[in-house]
Amino acid sequence: MRRIILLTLGWLAILLGSLGVVLPLLPTTPFILLAAWCFARSSPRFHHWLLWRSWFGGYLRHWQRHRALPPGVKGRAMLLMIGTFTLSIWLVKLLWLRIMLLVMLGALLLMMWRMPVVAGEKRKESVDGD
Repeated sequence: MRRIILLTLGWLAILLGSLGVVLPLLPTTPFILLAAWCFARSSPRFHHWLLWRSWFGGYLRHWQRHRALPPGVKGRAMLLMIGTFTLSIWLVKLLWLRIMLLVMLGALLLMMWRMPVVAGEKRKESVDGD
């Protein structure tokens, strides 16, 4: 029963995290990390898929190794947040909702700004000594 609950929660987290890529108020990262946690405890097969076959795999493996973002991700994520929130603020007509969106954007940008960035280890590309 526990395994079924974790699998269901993991797939729900994948769904919500995927929606969070395009919806400004729905975060992606916490849901994908939750899915990795659930799959690690319920299904080695799905955990392997998430780490090695999914679109999020490289980021998850980097996070597991370094507890930090890879270089370049922070800037792209912040630009995407600003873009999606700008669109939402433009579409919303209620002043209080616009203010709330601006406050949320500020909090998310501050959180993202504080996240560490660490480059992964470089692999040896050639054996001829250059």
